[in-house]
Amino acid sequence: MWERTCAHNKLHSLLRGYYPSLLAAFATKRGGLLRPEARALLAAAPTPRAAANLTTTKLRALLADTGRQRGLDTEAARLHSVLHGEYVHHPPMVEDAFGIQALALLRQLDVACANAEHLAAAAVAHFEKHPDAEIITSLPGLGSLTGARVLAEIGDDRSRFADARSLKAYAASAPVTRASGKSLTVMHRRVKNQRLAAVGYVWAFAALTASPGARAHYDRRRTAGDRHTAAQRNLFNRLIGCLHHCLDARQTYNENTASRPPRPPPRRPLDNLSAWDVLSPNT
Repeated sequence: MWERTCAHNKLHSLLRGYYPSLLAAFATKRGGLLRPEARALLAAAPTPRAAANLTTTKLRALLADTGRQRGLDTEAARLHSVLHGEYVHHPPMVEDAFGIQALALLRQLDVACANAEHLAAAAVAHFEKHPDAEIITSLPGLGSLTGARVLAEIGDDRSRFADARSLKAYAASAPVTRASGKSLTVMHRRVKNQRLAAVGYVWAFAALTASPGARAHYDRRRTAGDRHTAAQRNLFNRLIGCLHHCLDARQTYNENTASRPPRPPPRRPLDNLSAWDVLSPNT
């Protein structure tokens, strides 16, 4: 994925200097230049002048060759309109030189994309054979790839973390309290497993739409005054606690049980007394 990102950034930087129409065509599409249709279009038309010669029929055929099945005519018409817009051009020989360089970078990007897809498929295949895979992926926001990363970082030795608190500290989702004299400061942990913390951010973000309970917990933290990052880290703290419990109990995630709001502490008899009752001579 790092190699793919590097190849993508190099190609994007080059296209920004001579081929703005291609970047504009996929600016709002998820993945951008990583999309198969974007790379197929660049391979067929490495320069803006070559792209301007593509008809709607040719664009439709390119989209079909990439495996797209729906909205071919609409997408072909949209690409035709964007590619035929007015942009500043370099001299033809300069554009051709840029096009040759773009094709060289495109080949590197194609190889990096193929390698990333192959490794992702292999990671998913191996992860799904693990006995903990079903439990891990039962939690909202965790898929096969993110679940594989979580399993790789926490391991499958259940005696490694004595309780959920130690796992939360390892993931840096639990806060740190520093007290000195009359000062008391609560802050987030900086010493942590960076890879587990990174996947925790993605996990909590995906859980906001996958779990009503997770969304409600996040909203409660935001209402209490937390910023987005702090509320999301608190949600990750709650989710990784649920994961520890599920793995320890060997049971899948239950939304109704996990999303139940915390119960208030039971009221003691003295809690119903006011200060005046306590200070009254008749009490």
